Amino acid sequence: MGQKINPLGFRLGTTQSHHSLWFAQPKTYSEGLQEDQKIRNCIKNYVQKTMQISSGVEGIAQIEIQKRIDLIQVIIYIGFPKLLIENRSRRIEELQMNVQKELNCVNRKLNIAITRIANPYGHPNILAEFIAGQLKNRVSFRKAMKKAIELTEQADTKGIQVQIAGRIDGKEIARVEWIREGRVPLQTIGAKIDYCSYTVRTIYGVLGIKIWIFVDEEK
Repeated sequence: MGQKINPLGFRLGTTQSHHSLWFAQPKTYSEGLQEDQKIRNCIKNYVQKTMQISSGVEGIAQIEIQKRIDLIQVIIYIGFPKLLIENRSRRIEELQMNVQKELNCVNRKLNIAITRIANPYGHPNILAEFIAGQLKNRVSFRKAMKKAIELTEQADTKGIQVQIAGRIDGKEIARVEWIREGRVPLQTIGAKIDYCSYTVRTIYGVLGIKIWIFVDEEK
């Protein structure tokens, strides 16, 4: 019954591509994986620290990492460009210094590029951050979910499903609540589905948010 699988891994090679592109020998693979995680955490922490904007949304949709022998290329897909665009070159230099310090990579050059995405709210990570911000401010979870769905409808998507699990509204017994709008064909490999799971720390405890967005179908 209900063998759930991560929709992104399920579609690799058809509608999805990898977020990290590099090759490693089996012995050094785990180091490369940890390095990727460090880079992603470092960037997220930096954005959180320097740019807390009013809505509490960091606006990072996805971080792509490509590694060659002497170069690490990091592409940050960001929804709200004002985050990093004010005195942009200085910010990027500072971010590069931070990441290099974290990795202490002496013989490899680090290159960070920022790409803006057109419809930020059509991206599950940014939506999840939006919902998390609402839940932290004690907005009712149903209101937060409905608002998120309204935002995605403006971003021209074909369907969305939002699920929140944990001690919702501070109730003693944890439960799972979900809401769906439009089509979300999880079984169809040709359907391009964006997915993210996000944890949010509220005063009652930890809640989990999962979002599936049905973007488009390959003909």
